[in-house]
Amino acid sequence: MYTLSRHTIRTVVSPIAFGLGLILTWELVCDAFKVSKFIIPRPAAIGPMFFSHWSVIWPNALQTLATTFSGFAIGISAGFLLGVALGASANLHKTIFATLIGINNIPKVAFTPLIVLSVGLGTVPAVITSALIVVFPIAIVVSASVAQMDPELNDVMRSLGASRYLAMVKIGIPQAMPSFFAALKIAITLALVGSFLSETVAANRGLGYMMSRAASDFDVELVFSGLTMLVVIAIILYVLVIVAERRVVGWAYRKGGST
Repeated sequence: MYTLSRHTIRTVVSPIAFGLGLILTWELVCDAFKVSKFIIPRPAAIGPMFFSHWSVIWPNALQTLATTFSGFAIGISAGFLLGVALGASANLHKTIFATLIGINNIPKVAFTPLIVLSVGLGTVPAVITSALIVVFPIAIVVSASVAQMDPELNDVMRSLGASRYLAMVKIGIPQAMPSFFAALKIAITLALVGSFLSETVAANRGLGYMMSRAASDFDVELVFSGLTMLVVIAIILYVLVIVAERRVVGWAYRKGGST
């Protein structure tokens, strides 16, 4: 007789059971308080609504997904390079890190009107906003990891004649990769948030634009259908990051350990 392992229960069964429990609670609350579908639809009604609006949702979802991936790729590339530079140079870190923290505390959507004035409406403002919201968290995490490079390993490498650059490549950057991928799990969600928020104010396509128009038309069904699609996209993107993490830095985790 086949029995589920503790690891499978912890990583697969438990999250699914918890999600189903939340959906059941949602359904029961809506039923008990007779909540109108124009306020919060029941989960049992969202599925049919989602598929009935599929022809509208799918092209907008592809647009949001493309925007998110573009902004995410640009943001993590710039953030990683900036983080390595800050971690490797104490003088550079002291000079610009405080400024970066100040910029990071500004809501990135506040830059969207300025971006629109520069490049106009469309996909580009959403991509730039998505990249901006990603670059700073990645840079901060990577810089901290690189700056904490193992001094003993660094001394060994330098004693063997390795240059500072080679020591950084062989020790500093690999050491920073687990923290980098941990930050990616947050960054991929932030990239999606940045794309969505920018689409609501500066785009004519995408889930943000679609849901904003639907809300203005009081089309609650389409709003919740778009929200459902956002949840699906967010889960898929998060899982993709976990898969990439296991492939690249699986050595940093014990077998069966959690991410």
